[in-house]
Amino acid sequence: MGIIENRFRPNIVITTLDKVFNWSRKNSLWPFSFGLACCAIEMMATAASRYDLARFGMEVFRPSPRQADLMIIAGTVTKKMAPRVRLLYEQMAEKKYVIAMGACTISGGPFQDAYSVVRRVDEVVPVDVYIPGCPPRPEALIEGLLELRRKIEKETLARTD
Repeated sequence: MGIIENRFRPNIVITTLDKVFNWSRKNSLWPFSFGLACCAIEMMATAASRYDLARFGMEVFRPSPRQADLMIIAGTVTKKMAPRVRLLYEQMAEKKYVIAMGACTISGGPFQDAYSVVRRVDEVVPVDVYIPGCPPRPEALIEGLLELRRKIEKETLARTD
C-alpha cells in the first residue's frame, strides 16, 4: 500500500507546472527557417517525406517570425545580414530558441577569413544547439532538434536567482 493510494478520485493527474509547460513546449515547436546557403537544402530535406519531421510536430515552417518560437539558422551569416537576423530573432514569440546549423553558421566555415562574414552567429543571437557539419545531414538536424527538446524538458518557471 502506497501513501497516496485511495486518496484521490479517478482521472486526477498530479504533476508540476514545469512538466506541463515543458511537455507542451517541446512537442509544439514552431520553426522559422532562416536558410542562407547550402545547409538550407538539408533542412528542407529534413522536412520532406523521407525524414518526416512531422513525427516531432514541427513539419510546418512558419513564414513569419511572429508565428515561430524556434529559429534554425542554416548557412553563412554575412555582416550585412546580421542585423536582419537579430531583428527577426527579436520579433519571435517568447520563449524562443535558436539552432545554429552548419560550420559556416557556427564558425564561418571556409569563409571565416572573408571580410564580410560573421565568424560566430552566437555573437548576433544566443544559440541553444549547435549542429556541426558541412552541410550537416538531416539526421544531424533531427538529433539537434531532439537535443533541444531535452533542454526544454529541464527548464523551470521558477526564479533561478
